[in-house]
Amino acid sequence: MSEIAVKAPWKDHLGDVPMHLNYFEGSMFEAVANIALQYPDNVAFDFMGRPTTYRRLVAEVEKCAKALKTIGVREGDAVTIAMPNCPQAIFMFYAVNLVGGIANMIHPLSAEKEIEFYLNESRSVTAITLDQFYHKFERIRENTGVVNIIIASVKDELSRPVRAGYMLTEGRKIQKIPSSAPVIRWQEFLRMSRCCFYNYKVRRTGDDPAVILYSGGTTGATKGIVLTNKNFNALGEQVVAANPMFRIGDKMLAAMPLFHGFGLGVCIHTMLSQGGRCILVPRFTAKSYAKLITKYKCNFIAGVPTLYEALLRLPSMDGADLSCLKGVFSGGDSLSIELKKKFDRFLYDHKAVIQVREGYGTTETVTACCLTPPHMFKEGSIGLPFPDTYIKIVKPDTDEELPYGEEGEILLSGPTVMKEYMNHPEETAHTLRTHADGLTWVYTGDLGTMDEEGFIYFRGRAKRMIISSGYNVYPGQIENILDAHEKVQMSCVIGVPDPYRMQKVKAFVKLAPDVPAGDETRRELLDYCGKYIAKYAMPYDIEFKDDMPKTLVGKVAYRQLEEEELAKLAAQEEAEPALP
Repeated sequence: MSEIAVKAPWKDHLGDVPMHLNYFEGSMFEAVANIALQYPDNVAFDFMGRPTTYRRLVAEVEKCAKALKTIGVREGDAVTIAMPNCPQAIFMFYAVNLVGGIANMIHPLSAEKEIEFYLNESRSVTAITLDQFYHKFERIRENTGVVNIIIASVKDELSRPVRAGYMLTEGRKIQKIPSSAPVIRWQEFLRMSRCCFYNYKVRRTGDDPAVILYSGGTTGATKGIVLTNKNFNALGEQVVAANPMFRIGDKMLAAMPLFHGFGLGVCIHTMLSQGGRCILVPRFTAKSYAKLITKYKCNFIAGVPTLYEALLRLPSMDGADLSCLKGVFSGGDSLSIELKKKFDRFLYDHKAVIQVREGYGTTETVTACCLTPPHMFKEGSIGLPFPDTYIKIVKPDTDEELPYGEEGEILLSGPTVMKEYMNHPEETAHTLRTHADGLTWVYTGDLGTMDEEGFIYFRGRAKRMIISSGYNVYPGQIENILDAHEKVQMSCVIGVPDPYRMQKVKAFVKLAPDVPAGDETRRELLDYCGKYIAKYAMPYDIEFKDDMPKTLVGKVAYRQLEEEELAKLAAQEEAEPALP
């Protein structure tokens, strides 16, 4: 292996972060159960004011596992979990793992046809969702192989006074499920555990498949990513090793969703497998996020850049004491240099003694595999690879490694690399390749560089790159420039088809409060861009938006803007009169 690939910069920059770790080879449930044996009375998670200890967590998981065995779930079966961040989702996730099943994690707000696709793609035999989503499942159920649908309710895990308030507000909005509906209610499901006395625990190894998460992969088409027990357990150990300030009982605000690698891998499993405490956030808003940080005095928070941008503008954060924070992580999308500066100032103004630390990763490696060290920041960098994780920069779609500072495709290797794309062997073979160094590398499709100290710099997804008049244009760089303007709150840049230049650059801008969205503002921003952007990369137009479309995990949905622009162009072509 080359010197570039084997570099272990954590050792150079942070002496107490080891180059290599010893990874637990058992199941995810075993990793959590081991913590429960050591700290049974510690709180594992809090949900809407109600704490659950590690002892109760393990007891509920075992009860769910017995019930799963009773209804016929067997080793290797897939169980779909379409739930927000709530106790029943946690219990079921580890119960599926305990009986040797595979947890198929999907967004509960998915459209009916999307749910049908996820159920069939994973060949799920059982699904669990909330009462408010039952009717979507019922309408597509006959098109799938699902045998049992388990229906849970948020109210079942609330304390009595909170439950009363919930039923008077949110609970009243839920469409009633017919008493004859062919489902198993949560409490009924738990009672089924009494029918199972033994043989519900299935021995699984680190290499066994355990979780399916969904991603566009390197081609944009939705695929199931099969991840193993070791993938998740290794991530937990790496995250804690890269954060030596972590202590047993430290609290993480778990607002990132369970169907997302960061939410499930870092906010939930890392914390529970390492003795932390999760503050579960079932419905995310910037306001609720801010309230819970201060209420629970959270030590670690994670989010996408749009979340931090929203927190800056919340009146409820005025005067908030954030001295409890040990780590603030940004991922899922590029954090602009200007937003980082603004949020770092915000943290210092609110008594925090830390800065935002940007990370990088892909669902093919569960989530984060690269993180800025706590004490050393380089502008524009996404940090250093985790212990035992290697990153190299190659000429795109080859194994030809490039020198330091030269831009190419980012390749990843390490203990969190996925097992495969489910039902897509050809794309698995294209994405996972074993090199002469003996390591299996993930071809991410992302562009970046590495400096001589091993710090990585993300330049954007290769397929998002705009090619205009033969020049490469990177949307993230233009977005950084626009975001730095005082009148801009958020921007998104896309490529629009052009018969002469191949693509031309268009910018979408959400203006700061009280800034008029008129021609004068547009001219001002274009003149400003002209000072920093080469002519071939200049936006030909700036369109103002009241708000940016977001993906399910809160990123700016640039693909949606691209699709809208293509639809406009198609409509214009149809409206133009035909040539005589």
